[in-house]
Amino acid sequence: MDGFFAKVYETVKQIPLGKVATYGQIARLVGDPRAGRQVGWALHVNPQPYIVPCHRVVNRQGKLSGAFAFGGQDAQRYLLMNEGVEFLDDETVNLSKHLWEV
Repeated sequence: MDGFFAKVYETVKQIPLGKVATYGQIARLVGDPRAGRQVGWALHVNPQPYIVPCHRVVNRQGKLSGAFAFGGQDAQRYLLMNEGVEFLDDETVNLSKHLWEV
């Protein structure tokens, strides 16, 4: 696989356990800072869900994805909590503590 989606998947694979990135952050890292929505689409059709940890990508406020590919927001929250990610409320990750610094 090559192109934009491949770059997204390779970048998301680098997000460490216990950290999250935003869609916009991933878009900037792959060289297309205005492609946050396309990052979301790439993750929605992720062909390797257990290899590409798309559950570690949230929106710019730290909110979880309602359309998370593995079973919705509850599944995303469960996976992140199991990695030690803390939340400010039921759907918002504590970005000040868990945002991936590249």
